[in-house]
Amino acid sequence: MDKIYSRCQPETLLHMVFRRAEMAAGRLDLVAPEQFLQCSALNLRQGQTFQPHQHVWKRGPQSVIAQESWVVIAGEVRCLFYDLDGQFLEDHCLLPGDASFTLQGGHNYEALVPDTLVYEYKTGPYTGQQQDKVFI
Repeated sequence: MDKIYSRCQPETLLHMVFRRAEMAAGRLDLVAPEQFLQCSALNLRQGQTFQPHQHVWKRGPQSVIAQESWVVIAGEVRCLFYDLDGQFLEDHCLLPGDASFTLQGGHNYEALVPDTLVYEYKTGPYTGQQQDKVFI
């Protein structure tokens, strides 16, 4: 990954470039947890899935919720979407170039073919799973 820093403030990271060829198996968090834009690259096995969950409102000076998007780069992903009360709503199959956006409610994903590559974007900063989500 190429990291580009400010010339006038050398400790300030300004830009990052990630190449698909740098991706190995598993999950690679591309952006530090304290940043407002979170991105991870996920190289998924066929059948790999996650526990359904929904993000929670964080209280403080401003109430915020983590919103999440998946962009399929290669392979196929089944998205399962849940209502605010955790009840299943519907599912959709995403192909390369497709994206899902979860603003509220729950979600889960399943890789349908081997070597599925997904970029996951979330709003941050990320303060840990206990403050970020509840499982359905």
